[in-house]
Amino acid sequence: MEEDDVTIREQNFHSQVREYIVCFLLFAVLYIVSYCVISRYKRKSDDQEDEDAIVNRISMYLCTFTLAVSGGAVLLLPFSIISNEILLSLPKNYYIQWLNGSLIHGLWNLVSLFSNLCLFVLMPFAYFFLESEGFAGSKKGIKARVLETFVMLFLLGLLILGIVWVASALIDNDAASMESLYDLWEFYLPYLYSCISLMGGLLLLMCTPVGLSRMFTVMGQLLVKPTILEDLDEQIYCIQLQEEALERRLNGTMSNSYFHANSQHHLYKELDNVHNRRNKLERRKKASVWEKNLLYPIVMLILLAGTAISVLLVALNIVYLLVDETALPKGSTERDIGNASLSTFGVAQAVIEIILMFYLMVSSVVGFYSLRIFQELTPRKDDTTMTTIIGCCVSILVLSSALPVMSRTLGITRFDLLGDFGRFNWLGNFYIVLSYNLLFAVVTTLCLVRKFTSAVREELLKALGNVFCMTPFY
Repeated sequence: MEEDDVTIREQNFHSQVREYIVCFLLFAVLYIVSYCVISRYKRKSDDQEDEDAIVNRISMYLCTFTLAVSGGAVLLLPFSIISNEILLSLPKNYYIQWLNGSLIHGLWNLVSLFSNLCLFVLMPFAYFFLESEGFAGSKKGIKARVLETFVMLFLLGLLILGIVWVASALIDNDAASMESLYDLWEFYLPYLYSCISLMGGLLLLMCTPVGLSRMFTVMGQLLVKPTILEDLDEQIYCIQLQEEALERRLNGTMSNSYFHANSQHHLYKELDNVHNRRNKLERRKKASVWEKNLLYPIVMLILLAGTAISVLLVALNIVYLLVDETALPKGSTERDIGNASLSTFGVAQAVIEIILMFYLMVSSVVGFYSLRIFQELTPRKDDTTMTTIIGCCVSILVLSSALPVMSRTLGITRFDLLGDFGRFNWLGNFYIVLSYNLLFAVVTTLCLVRKFTSAVREELLKALGNVFCMTPFY
């Protein structure tokens, strides 16, 4: 009997160590990728060997950690779905014994914990640490800046706790809710993260439809469009003439000392635009036939199909919500995985769901940076300040943390939310979930209609304007 107990304890110990190793390896890969991404956009002039350089380096490490956690949040549902299908296909395979329900639940809990840590501690610390200079009268240095940062974090924490306390007291004023107001770990943090998740869901609702329509424009800029009734040689020749004329004007202004510096800057900017236009035309000319006539239509059809399938799944989910109350998103506490497939068509549907989740995430990021409110946060290669990088990391963390909840709420997947992601209060509200689905379907449809009919509407307005201009009025 004692030997059996020892054997069970050894198995539990080895399985726990194995889970820690797998989680560490996955996070290490995400951290390396995140570090490469931030290094690509970080401003190179910030790399100086002084006190500010140390502060920038620490803030960069915190931003890298946050971006890695965001990547983990994006991969949660795809990794869980594909793990479930693998365990169903190969239930007794020795080489996938490490893939189990305990590992999946552990990943969900770790991502939830690190998301809270980054959102409420690390990112505010990075921002305040970057902006701090030390209290007046104190000795300047890293210690003074750290002290000021911790004081600012303490005051910010008191402010947030006070706001949450007042809001929860106004919403729920019964005896049980009043008693829970004094429970910091079991009430405040889950309630606060639930509010942040709702805000992230609303941000996704605002960004994703815009991004879905914007994706066609972005891919059109990246790919080579088909050449129909266009003479590229003539266009390149005309642009070369414009370029030579601008260079002559610029040489004339440099020799003339009375010419204003702003005019020279304007000419340089115009010359750069002409260079970019010529490079685009030369790229279109050098592109192969299949790239011009085959790749572009195929990519556009794939984007259109992905958008149409997403809207169709949301419409079906609305019907399910109206017919069956069990279609509401819910959390799961069961640690078993691989018992049953949650996809009607098996692996094929699971792959489509995963592709749609990545497509929605990319579209939400594109839509986020397309909105005028957030255009200033758009990162630029080798020219992005640390403050902007912090803002980008926080925004991407909010979007990625809300992605599993949005995917389940919209019916993109039937995989139940695990860990703290399934404990959000608003997920059980029928009217909120139904309104979310209706708004997503309606707004996405309107954005696509506006996108594909914009050219027609412009031509009609132009034609009507010409008609009214030519009509005599007596």
